[in-house]
Amino acid sequence: MMKMKPLYLWAGGKSKMWKHYEPYLPKTIGTYVEPFFGGGAMLCGLMNAGYNPERIVINDINSDIINIYYAIKNDVDYFLILMNRFDAEYIPLSKEDRKAYYYKIRHQHGWDSDNWDATKRAAYLYFLMRTGFNGIWQINQNTNGKYGTPAGLLNQKDSVYDYNNVMLWHKLLQRADLLCEDWSTCTSSILDDTNTFVFLDPPYRNCYADYDNPMDDSVHKSMLSFVIGFKQASVWYCNQDSGDGFFDDYSPLKWEYTYTAGRRKRTENGFEAKKAVEILVRNK
Repeated sequence: MMKMKPLYLWAGGKSKMWKHYEPYLPKTIGTYVEPFFGGGAMLCGLMNAGYNPERIVINDINSDIINIYYAIKNDVDYFLILMNRFDAEYIPLSKEDRKAYYYKIRHQHGWDSDNWDATKRAAYLYFLMRTGFNGIWQINQNTNGKYGTPAGLLNQKDSVYDYNNVMLWHKLLQRADLLCEDWSTCTSSILDDTNTFVFLDPPYRNCYADYDNPMDDSVHKSMLSFVIGFKQASVWYCNQDSGDGFFDDYSPLKWEYTYTAGRRKRTENGFEAKKAVEILVRNK
């Protein structure tokens, strides 16, 4: 059986953490809720591990991200036509010409997409996210406040996307509610029952990435209170620990790993990727 993968690389995605999370997962999941969905690595892990929730709630405050999932759910044939058109134009190009093509598409998406239909906006952004730099979400003034991440390695061989994976997502999304709300609105009607699993993966505290949605510590405190307020449902919150004691009262699980998305630190041995501590707070 083919395994599901995130549709695109996403900085802060939890693929690397799955092996640490798996021992603590609930035995069954009837309803799965993820208020900060991003690339959906956690949901992919659950599906590949044999979980089969009847209801899935996918929420992200980024409406452009949700629009990609909406297009794949409801208009996949047209979406694939557009993606195949990108393949036909992009794959034969040299590296230099691919770079020029990327910035042409980025400019069109930034300045023309307000006049496009939703699926065309989704496909153009999906192409950019598949070929942009390292899963970073960046917006720029010169892209009209829209996706402005620089080009990535541009080393795709046969296609810029995975057709089979898109179709797996298309099938899964038929049972998903797609929301674009604040996390607290998304979770306000969640039932505290044993078959519910809520996974909170908000932007890291003091995050360098530009999500265009600043989040101060009071919001993180609200989420942590939300986690420990549930008794029967499984509710998780993950983040990075900066060592300032912010999470000390919650007895989180901790794992150290190498964090490579940001700047490398100068050491006596040259530039090295810095170590980071990933934390998980769960209600049970």
